[in-house]
Amino acid sequence: MRQRSGPDAAAALKDVVARDRGRLLSALIRELRDFQLAEDALQDALEAALVHWGRGQPADARAWLLRVARRKAIDRIRRAGRWRDRAGDLAALAEADQAAASDPPPDIPDERLRLIFTCCHPALEPKSRVALTLRTLGGLTTGEIAAAFLDREETMGQRLSRAKSKIAKAGIPFAVPGPEHWSERLHSVLTVIYLIFNEGYRASSGGPLVRIDLCEEAIWLARTVDGLVPGEAEVMGLLSLMLTTHARRSARLDGAGAMVSLCDQDRRLWDRDMVAEGVALLDRAMTRRAPGPFQIKAAISALHVQAQGPDATDWRQMVLLYDALLVHEPTAVVRLNRAVALAEAGDLAAGLRALEEIRGYLDHYQPYHAARADLLARSGQGVDARAAYGIAIALSRSGQERRFLEQRRDRLPE
Repeated sequence: MRQRSGPDAAAALKDVVARDRGRLLSALIRELRDFQLAEDALQDALEAALVHWGRGQPADARAWLLRVARRKAIDRIRRAGRWRDRAGDLAALAEADQAAASDPPPDIPDERLRLIFTCCHPALEPKSRVALTLRTLGGLTTGEIAAAFLDREETMGQRLSRAKSKIAKAGIPFAVPGPEHWSERLHSVLTVIYLIFNEGYRASSGGPLVRIDLCEEAIWLARTVDGLVPGEAEVMGLLSLMLTTHARRSARLDGAGAMVSLCDQDRRLWDRDMVAEGVALLDRAMTRRAPGPFQIKAAISALHVQAQGPDATDWRQMVLLYDALLVHEPTAVVRLNRAVALAEAGDLAAGLRALEEIRGYLDHYQPYHAARADLLARSGQGVDARAAYGIAIALSRSGQERRFLEQRRDRLPE
């Protein structure tokens, strides 16, 4: 194999994992038909890369990892004494390994869409569908997924194991279903894509506040689904929402890496081409006259990016959109966002009352305490605002977010 020298194997491997983990894992799951074996084999390959890439990195890192993962899977099957039961799989893996030895290596098929439809099979519980997709396609750890669901890590680990086992025992195919099965899976697929995007937009674990790779993975998936079902209003709505949100990525952090609030962002840094594409998609979706939650969220996002500045944002219209969203998603999180919109529309007292109405439902949800602190500060309740900021800071998982909130708290009058 051709190699190029590279002194930092760990950095190179991290880059490949960030870019291509979902594609590699989905290719392995298709070949192995075993989620856990695919994850274990890929992890073995990554560990091998740390050793071998220190002596020189392969010209095609993805092909190298896939080939080594196949061999590691073969070793695991044989060590487990399962080679008789899986003789056909072993033969197929050996054949794929031999084909991969050609120069140049064949292109790795992109199986991510098959993976997400497999994870979103109706035989699985809705929560398990989301968790399994975040684990396999998004690359989140079990602990990160547990935190997103406010679950214990052990409980989430058991849920993931049951989901993988059910896929294997039920013989759920690794395939994109035919049109006749779209209705039972489409909403789950869109929800999972949106959660992958959200994890990238506001990472739940320490490290960077924004994970561009996950945001772009989610946008790619939505574009692919849009190509499969052109004209589906909710698919266009989701894609519009993500594009108009991701368009603001360059303005979310300042030069020192500190978080910048939406109202303080330099709008000249927003990706206007992406904004225009997102707004055009929303316009197309609305002509279908099939309203849904993703279109409403996209409309809210469009109001933000189309305003010339914070003072020009149509907050009253936003309150009405949140009212419409509550019909589809009557959740405390939507009520939180509506409360903030009420305050921004000029009724600070109503916003605070709305926050008090959901107090207790979002005790461990950092954005609730951050929003409450801001509204309390604006109403002159400095002592209560400082206490709310303290809770929000304690719940923050990002250093940038903590520093942002600390700065807000420290600016409060004594």
